[in-house]
Amino acid sequence: MTIVAADAAGIARAAAAIRDGALVGLPTETVYGLAADATNGEAVARVYAAKGRPQFNPLIAHVPDLDAALALADLPAAGRALATAFWPGPLTLVAPRRADAPVSSLATAGLDTIAVRAPAHPVAQAVLRAVGRPLAAPSANRSGHVSPTRAAHVEADLGGAVALTLEGGACAVGVESTIVGLFGDGPVLLRPGGVPRAAIEAVIGPLAMPTGAAIVAPGMLASHYAPRARVRLDAAAPAPGETYLGFGPGAPPGAANLSPRGDLVEAAARLFDLLRALDAEGAAVIAVAPIPAEGLGEAIRDRLARAAAPR
Repeated sequence: MTIVAADAAGIARAAAAIRDGALVGLPTETVYGLAADATNGEAVARVYAAKGRPQFNPLIAHVPDLDAALALADLPAAGRALATAFWPGPLTLVAPRRADAPVSSLATAGLDTIAVRAPAHPVAQAVLRAVGRPLAAPSANRSGHVSPTRAAHVEADLGGAVALTLEGGACAVGVESTIVGLFGDGPVLLRPGGVPRAAIEAVIGPLAMPTGAAIVAPGMLASHYAPRARVRLDAAAPAPGETYLGFGPGAPPGAANLSPRGDLVEAAARLFDLLRALDAEGAAVIAVAPIPAEGLGEAIRDRLARAAAPR
């Protein structure tokens, strides 16, 4: 990995790498992000792989401004008021995802909501406008490690997983963004962060806290990510009446396949889309081929196990 000056040439180089599906260390006012094209499922899968996340968690779609966010999310009046008050800045809004939003379903973890934020850092803004697409950019560190606030932290943690890191100096805020949920009965504080609760409540009124029954992040319920069809795991072949979801070159001809070449990055990128597609085709039972448990396979198997859980 290379730390690159955030001048016009460096920003152009970073934007080109992102458009090609690579990962870039990106300074924001909160922490350095691991930036990828949020519309490219395989690029998003590389983010999870680089971070070593054991499960898929929704990623924030970074955009330059409110207009760009409205192309992705159905923001209610409270969300627009918060965006007007605090964007660009360290505030993330989670709202219903627009049906025509081009963001990969892997970036939203297959949920019907999407997290959006307009970062305040001038380098992040320049890259967003150069790429012309929303960017998934979780903290640029291995999962469980301390969040990076300098370019050197990204290099130390992620090494060759990142094509380059733009030098943006020390992050001004140094903690992640505040996350507010704008779905359900009213605004909910999902994560405290760079914008204080009191400042948010001064704009839209009291914030509720999440309850155990609300699905505000993946992995909260044993049965989740579930299609209407029943799901059978580790199926070597489909039984009569089942629709097969293969993995690798040994799948039956014509069957849907998470990755014909047996690539877990490709499989992760296609997982939610293929489950939805088979559901839409009217499958009664989806028999899923065995998935290796290493790397991203652990997260894929986790999601499939939840899809197959009793309801």
